[in-house]
Amino acid sequence: MTKSIAIHKLQDYSAAQIATLQTRTEDDLGPYMDAVRPVIDAVRENGDAALVHYAKAFDNADLANKSLLASKAEIDAAFDKLDSELVDALEYAADNIRRFHEKQKPEADWRMEIRPGIEVGERAYPIDKVALYSPRGKGSFPSVTLMTAIPAVVAGVPEPVILTPPGADGDIDPATLVAARLAGVEKIAKAGGAQAVAAAAFGTASIPKCRKIEGPGSPYFVAAKRVLAGKIGSRLPAGPSEVIILSDETVDPRLAALDILIECEHGADSSGFLVTCSEAFANAVAAALPDYLAQMSDERQAYAMAVLSGMNGGIVLAKDEQQAYDFINEYAPEHCQILSREADRHLPYIQTASEILLGEYAAGSLANYMMGPNCVLPTSGAAHAHAPLGVHDFMRTASIGRVDAIGFAEMAPKTEVFARYEGFDAHANAVSDLRLPLIKGSKDK
Repeated sequence: MTKSIAIHKLQDYSAAQIATLQTRTEDDLGPYMDAVRPVIDAVRENGDAALVHYAKAFDNADLANKSLLASKAEIDAAFDKLDSELVDALEYAADNIRRFHEKQKPEADWRMEIRPGIEVGERAYPIDKVALYSPRGKGSFPSVTLMTAIPAVVAGVPEPVILTPPGADGDIDPATLVAARLAGVEKIAKAGGAQAVAAAAFGTASIPKCRKIEGPGSPYFVAAKRVLAGKIGSRLPAGPSEVIILSDETVDPRLAALDILIECEHGADSSGFLVTCSEAFANAVAAALPDYLAQMSDERQAYAMAVLSGMNGGIVLAKDEQQAYDFINEYAPEHCQILSREADRHLPYIQTASEILLGEYAAGSLANYMMGPNCVLPTSGAAHAHAPLGVHDFMRTASIGRVDAIGFAEMAPKTEVFARYEGFDAHANAVSDLRLPLIKGSKDK
C-alpha cells in the first residue's frame, strides 16, 4: 500500500479547504445527455425492437428469440438456482423492509374540524403505474429490487414493473427474480440504462407507460431521467456512495476502521470520513486500516484507498464536538453512523443526514441490505432538503374540504375582503351576498 490515510485537522484548515472536503465527486452529465438522446428517440419510435437492439449493443445480450418479460416459469425456476441460505436472507430482508414501510404508509383518509362548520382533510392514492429500476453492471443488486419494489407494493401501486438489464445469456439475474416475487411484483422486464427510462416514459408493447421511475443507476440512466423529466417523474438521482462515521474513544478504533470501508469500497468516486475529536483515536484508526484493507480484493482495496487517501475521504480531526457536529450537518451525508457507546447523546446534534445508525452493532451493511429502512438515499448534500425513498414516493394526495352554513358565515366575509384586495372579482362575488339566495332557492325546489 503506497498511499497513506489522509488525516484532516480542521483547525489547521482554511474555510476554502473545509469546503473542498465537503465537495462530492460528481459526473458531468452533459456528454451522457448527448449520448442518450438517440437511444431515447429510437425507443420512442421502435419500442420493443429498440430494446432488443440495445440489449445486444450495450449488454451483449441476444433477446431476438426471447420475451422481454420474465415468465412465471422463469421466476419459479429462479428459486431453485439459488442457495437456500441466500433465499432465506432475501426472505428475512423482505420481511423487515415490508414491516418498516407498512408503518410508514399514511392514512388513506383523514378529516378534522378546523373550525365549527369547516371540515378539512386529505385522501391518499397510490400512483397507478411506476417503474422500479434494479441496476446490474458488474454484478446484480437484488437488495435494490427489494428496496424499490416493497414500498411501491405497500403503497398499493396497481401496476408496478421492474426494469433490469439482461445478462449476456439474455436472462434476468435469478436473485433479482426471487426478490421481485418476494416483494410482490411479477412484471419484470429486460431493459437497462437509458433505454429502460425511455421505455417507461413512452411505453412499449411489453412495458407500460409509467408515471414515475425510481431506483439508482449509471450516469446514462441518470442522464436519461433528466432528459425525460417532462415525460416521467423521478426523485433526485442517487449519486456515488458516501458515509461519515462520528466516533469517540468509548469504542475500539478497529471498529471504526472496519466500518469506514463499507461505503468506500463502492468506487473511487465514493466519499468516506471518520470524524473524531481525539487525535490518539484518529491515529489508532489509521493504524488499523491496513489490516482490513488487506482482507479485501485488489479492486475493492484500490477503490477504498483512492477515497481514504484524498480530499473526499479519510479522518477528520475536529477541535471539539461542536465543530464535529457542524462539519457533519453541513456535509449532510447519505450514511451517518454514530459509533459510540453514547450514541444517543450525540444524536440530537445530527440534524442533516439521510440515514443515522446508532451504536457498535449497527454496521452499515445491515442497513444496506435488511434492517428495514430504505437504502436508496439522497446524496451530494441533498439530505438538507430530501428524504430517503419510501412509500410516500409512490403515493399522491388530494386535499378535502367541506363547509356548512355555520362555517361559511364565518369564512365568507373574510374571504371576500381578501379577494377584493387582490382584485379578483369572481372570487369575491362567489362568497358575497349573491350566494346564499341561490342555495336557499335550490333547497326550496
